[in-house]
Amino acid sequence: MLRATQAGVTLAVRAQPGAKKTAITGVYGEGAAAQLKIAVHAPPLEGRANQALIVFLAETFGVPKNAVELIAGELSRSKVFLLRGVTRERAEEALTTYHLLNSHSS
Repeated sequence: MLRATQAGVTLAVRAQPGAKKTAITGVYGEGAAAQLKIAVHAPPLEGRANQALIVFLAETFGVPKNAVELIAGELSRSKVFLLRGVTRERAEEALTTYHLLNSHSS
């Protein structure tokens, strides 16, 4: 789900567009294929759901919107975002708030 890179971390996301509100709903899959499951209020039209995810991830990880880049999966429910300037440790702390990770996660 999280991978450290020189620029920050990448985050694998499974989007569920058209939800009542944008929120983290759990983890989709297991192990190396795990993705953060996020319900997205915006519909999957004209990039609106992707933009809503960028705003949500920026708020969740405490970075400006321009530090969040969609690097894979523009037209798919499975997406990968780059969070520039975020360390793996900081990302794990943010996700621990949602009780999605524990000290044993990899």
